[in-house]
Amino acid sequence: MATATMHRTKNDLPEELRAQVIEILNKRLADSIDLQYQAKQAHWNVKGEQFRALHELFDEVATAAIAYTDLIAERVTQLGGTAYGTVRVAASNSSLNEYPLEIFDGHSHVEAVSNALSTYAANIRRDIDRTTELQDAGTADLFTEIVRGVDKNLWFVEAHNQVRND
Repeated sequence: MATATMHRTKNDLPEELRAQVIEILNKRLADSIDLQYQAKQAHWNVKGEQFRALHELFDEVATAAIAYTDLIAERVTQLGGTAYGTVRVAASNSSLNEYPLEIFDGHSHVEAVSNALSTYAANIRRDIDRTTELQDAGTADLFTEIVRGVDKNLWFVEAHNQVRND
């Protein structure tokens, strides 16, 4: 990823700290964009008896990812950085696994979307700790807000493949 140009701001966080946080945020921005389009891939291509419920659920996941993308990008610019939010940048910088393109049944899409959500949540949780260590409570709080939504969506998605284990 390109070295960020820092813009002047009266934000009282030290510039060196802001630069580190901006780098973290831009990595999660790439993941958020990728998550959005992975959920859309599932939304567009799911087939089977759970079609309607999953079609709508995957669209809700994508819509939530759009909101996370916006929150993260705006935080980058609040800190004086540049948000790297193009699809090409996201494709080359996302830490999410590649979405399987040749799946169609609901069960397979549930697995793929839940894997993406799980990885995304783990990255966000790690970055809550990192931004807390960097003493940026604002970004840590933003990540906390995001992970609550991701955990809820993961619960909704996973519930489609869960059964009793007794």
